[in-house]
Amino acid sequence: MSEPIRNRKADVTAPTPQNTPANNAPISSHAQQPGVSSIKEEDFDRSAAAAIFAQNPKLAQLMEGKLNSLVGRSSGYVESLPSVVRRRVAGLKGVQKEHSKLEAEFQEEVLELEKKYFAKFTPLYQKRAKIVNGAAEPTEDEIKAGEEDEEEGESEPAEKETESSENIAGIPEFWLSAMKNQISLAEMITDRDEAALKHLTDVRMEYLDKPGFRLIFEFAENEFFTNKTISKTYFYQNESGYGGDFIYDHAEGDKIEWKEGKDLTVRVESKKQRNKNTKQTRVVKKTVPTESFFNFFSPPKPPTDEEDDDAASDIEERLELDYQLGEDIKEKLIPRAIDWFTGEALQFEEMDDDDMEGDFEDEDDEEDDDLSEDRDDEEESEEEDDATKPKQEAAECKQS
Repeated sequence: MSEPIRNRKADVTAPTPQNTPANNAPISSHAQQPGVSSIKEEDFDRSAAAAIFAQNPKLAQLMEGKLNSLVGRSSGYVESLPSVVRRRVAGLKGVQKEHSKLEAEFQEEVLELEKKYFAKFTPLYQKRAKIVNGAAEPTEDEIKAGEEDEEEGESEPAEKETESSENIAGIPEFWLSAMKNQISLAEMITDRDEAALKHLTDVRMEYLDKPGFRLIFEFAENEFFTNKTISKTYFYQNESGYGGDFIYDHAEGDKIEWKEGKDLTVRVESKKQRNKNTKQTRVVKKTVPTESFFNFFSPPKPPTDEEDDDAASDIEERLELDYQLGEDIKEKLIPRAIDWFTGEALQFEEMDDDDMEGDFEDEDDEEDDDLSEDRDDEEESEEEDDATKPKQEAAECKQS
């Protein structure tokens, strides 16, 4: 299913309020200010520059801050033009505004088209949920269509049916297995989370009346929390961004009603304390946050003006990651859950990565090859000059 909210491109950073320029301004209000003078490219070659930045990460950060500060800044050329030319430039800006209006209309119509086809997808998702949870069985035609995709010789021989296997309802741990095969989600799932995610019976989404969407996780009764469903909603800003795209604003998650002692987002640390006077010891228990997939439902808040640059940068990174995870669930996991369950979807992910890598060449390797050739040439010339010396002595010189 294509992107309903934005004109999505492959491997493009997710638009957030922190990295989407609504006007000619720095990408982030927390962009670092320049702290060093400009370094001219002609003063050194690329390899020397790379070495300098590699050895001085802070210098690279300062340079990045300097470049960020130049975003949207006028060079002064337009202001220097004659007034009659500047009027024409202003006119072109007016024409561009009309274009932007049409772009916004285009995105709105794309969203409506996405909603139209999502309504057609929904019955298929409902049928999938029934099969996964044992409420229905696939038809013979559906089974035959699925078996046609399997290439001959690759399928493993079917194991002999047992009485116990006949009593299995649906597809156990379907969603947990699918999520563990989706790389971005797998990184969030801990061993402790798996015990709870085994009770996940369905993952679905719905569009909001205004631009945005909601992810809904449905659970069977379990020992961890009382929620039947846990949802997370992604909201977009009212104003469209550059190109008419809807800009992500923030997300809100449901509160999880954890049962006593079953909160997977915290862990208990025990620490011994000794009384200086009585020498008696006691154990103090402290609850601290810990990694868990269920932190997904407590999204980060946008940085405030009071945050320093490092803290704001960290929050922005987490906001971007949080949004991308929501997109992965909405655009990858939900539409093709069976392909993630079987692992077939991973082949397409790897293929995309290989295609991207194939478009680039490793310049360092080329430089290394050139250096290696230079060294070989030097060694050959040395051997020619020392041709009168014994070969054994030359070999020993090379090894030293």
